[in-house]
Amino acid sequence: MTGTRTGYINAAGETCFHDVAGGSTKAYMGVEVAYHPKKMDLSTLMDVLFAVVNPYVPDGQGQARGEMYRAGVFYADAEDEPQVELYLNFIASRGKPPAVSCIGITMNDPNSNPKLARHCFALAEELKRFQEAEPEHQSYLQKHPGTETFIDFGKLRECLRF
Repeated sequence: MTGTRTGYINAAGETCFHDVAGGSTKAYMGVEVAYHPKKMDLSTLMDVLFAVVNPYVPDGQGQARGEMYRAGVFYADAEDEPQVELYLNFIASRGKPPAVSCIGITMNDPNSNPKLARHCFALAEELKRFQEAEPEHQSYLQKHPGTETFIDFGKLRECLRF
């Protein structure tokens, strides 16, 4: 990664933290990630994202709840859409449990009972607009190291060692 910044994704117009957090503006809170595609590919970047963000939660992460905190990948280049869709389909299908036969043998049939399958709620959408968040929200955890967060930084560091 070459850089990150926090902001608001796909807001209809200019917005602020309180409008997005309060739900009065249909937008998502997110992080823009700049990366060098010859050093890290999009699939690896999504591996890192979904190692620390739960795609199976419909309305947020940790204690941050609401549609504005929903997990997702917002692509700026239409060429990335098929790869993002394929990756999210992979995530959706890996949540399905294996089938068990009547004699207790586990079968390799992940589609046996769709009622038992987890649902992937992560979004795959085109990035129409990214508005940088206010300065006090940039590098937030560096400025407020005692802040509780749902991100497992040990897991994140492990993912970034490749």
